[in-house]
Amino acid sequence: MRNVYWIGGGSGAGKSTIARRLAARHGWHLYATDDVMTDHARRSAPGQAPELHRFMAMDMDERWVNRSPETMLETFHWFRGEAFGLIVEDLLRLPPGRGVLVEGFRLLPHLVQPLLPGPGHAVWLLPTPEFRRAVFRRRAAAGDFAGRTGDPERARHNLAVRDALFTDRLRKETARLGLPAITVGLTATEDELTGRVSRVFGL
Repeated sequence: MRNVYWIGGGSGAGKSTIARRLAARHGWHLYATDDVMTDHARRSAPGQAPELHRFMAMDMDERWVNRSPETMLETFHWFRGEAFGLIVEDLLRLPPGRGVLVEGFRLLPHLVQPLLPGPGHAVWLLPTPEFRRAVFRRRAAAGDFAGRTGDPERARHNLAVRDALFTDRLRKETARLGLPAITVGLTATEDELTGRVSRVFGL
């Protein structure tokens, strides 16, 4: 894992954008955890990922409308680290030698920390409430999955509150573990964030 770098963080913080820029600049392999969620769900047995399979059995309103944001946070499978081992399996199958950049909200600090060869290999991007609201407005305008529920506004509210709670959890966990975190506000540019992450990685 000495050639692996990690970018975790809250939803809509710019993880994918920064990761694509850095991977292209340095010739690294980019591993986006969002892209493998369907594959990991298929590879996970109910006993290995019970919350994932409960989630898969729900309809859209059960997932996003009828439950409180707090319940959504505590039971969301990826937030509980289910199938994180499959991320590690995938990374170990990659050819050795080339740098790898892993990105996604599934990278929980306490799961990533034991895999780090030293400081400067991981960072978490933490969006401010204002930044999150702006991202959610853009997604809603473009047509998001909440539109497929019976109450899109309620679903968006629940999701926004859940993601705010998750970001707060990441902030506390990175601080407790002494891991780098960057607050992402409305004034942050892609160039600025790319530079800040590069400095964390010592590039």
